[in-house]
Amino acid sequence: MTIKHILKLCLLLLIFSCASSNVSKIEGKRIAIDDSLKANQAIEDFILPYRLHVNKNMDSIISYAPETYSKSDGELNTAIGNLMADAVYSETNPVFNQRTQKNIDLVLLNHGGIRSIISKGNISIRTAYEIMPFENSVVVVAIKGTQMNDMMEYLSKAKRAHPVSYQLQLTLDQNAAVKSATVHGKPIDINKTYYVATNDYLYNGGDGMTFFHPNEGLYVLNYKIRDVLIDSFKKKDTLNPKQDQRFIKLED
Repeated sequence: MTIKHILKLCLLLLIFSCASSNVSKIEGKRIAIDDSLKANQAIEDFILPYRLHVNKNMDSIISYAPETYSKSDGELNTAIGNLMADAVYSETNPVFNQRTQKNIDLVLLNHGGIRSIISKGNISIRTAYEIMPFENSVVVVAIKGTQMNDMMEYLSKAKRAHPVSYQLQLTLDQNAAVKSATVHGKPIDINKTYYVATNDYLYNGGDGMTFFHPNEGLYVLNYKIRDVLIDSFKKKDTLNPKQDQRFIKLED
């Protein structure tokens, strides 16, 4: 707990205390929170064991990376993006299937959601927090094939390495227009309902992804993407993500 959090807590206690005693006027003084404020040693001593415990857990080694992986390693698909999308599929599809007896067709995440590299060497729980520091959770959206085509158009125009899982194969021509798009090796059927796993931020229109609305249904899995990564990392002694042909642009 930081000094800033402690001051906020004290302010809340003061407000509730005054409210219970029917005080009609509250006066306060602004106190700047900066480096000139010294830590309260008693509080520091109290939280030290908890901090040590948290750091020990965060730094526990759960896998190994033979190379360094960055979201800037490729134009339309990257090893780290492929790893994340495939991890979401492998970890959440069993959950989704158990609840609905259906399967996820593909995963779509966003390039900007990858907040750190995976450095060569040991991977810890802290690594997952660095990659995904947000509280975003996985949702599965049921959409028609027409909206799938809208998604393909979005990806072609975005010209970014938005992570997609291996079930999708999207090829752009030399002008970055959609040349072909298949899911599970089959062309998109406009009459079919597809189950797309994404995160709650994108479902709500983040990064301009408006094609999730309207939809045929929403399934909230209550599974944070950060926890997906941790669970996936723990199952692999050594990571080996690769760039592949799932999302490419023809050059000639």
